Amino acid sequence: MRSIRIPSDRVGALVGKDGSSKKMIEERTGIKLQIDKEGEVVYDDNAEGVEPIMALQIMDVIKAVGRGFNPDKAMKLLDDEDMYFESIDIKDVIGDRQNQVVRARGRLIGKDGKTRKLIEDLADVYMSVYGNTVSLIGNSISLPIAKNAIEMLLHGSEHSTVYHYLESQRPKLRIAEMGFDL
Repeated sequence: MRSIRIPSDRVGALVGKDGSSKKMIEERTGIKLQIDKEGEVVYDDNAEGVEPIMALQIMDVIKAVGRGFNPDKAMKLLDDEDMYFESIDIKDVIGDRQNQVVRARGRLIGKDGKTRKLIEDLADVYMSVYGNTVSLIGNSISLPIAKNAIEMLLHGSEHSTVYHYLESQRPKLRIAEMGFDL
């Protein structure tokens, strides 16, 4: 049995309307979830017939939902073996002064979500800013590019510099989309 905790306000997203999200995850992985109202998620990753890789992937799916992704986006981690989840604690990068964290979150999201949307589109990732974290779902090529862009913003780079960096990485992403190894 394994256990992972998610924020209590994300339990509803993990369970879904009438248990639909929980059921979808259980059917796809073959692993039964026990979820309490406080956010404790318990599952048996040694159940008969469960592939060992599923035990690792389900943990990332649960973490992704806990960090603000909707379950459909989190399930992309199961759909493609080259999809990965990564979460960056903003406080680890800029310190834990709350006013700085709020400012950093604003820089990452941008006016009307423009920056978040541009990072998602240009780096071909999914991005969620939740609490003191920024999380990403992407492949082995796009994830490091998006992570670097986020770290540039957190370290104070101008938005235009970050956008130019992302634009410069587009050829690398296009080559990866064609299935060529870099």
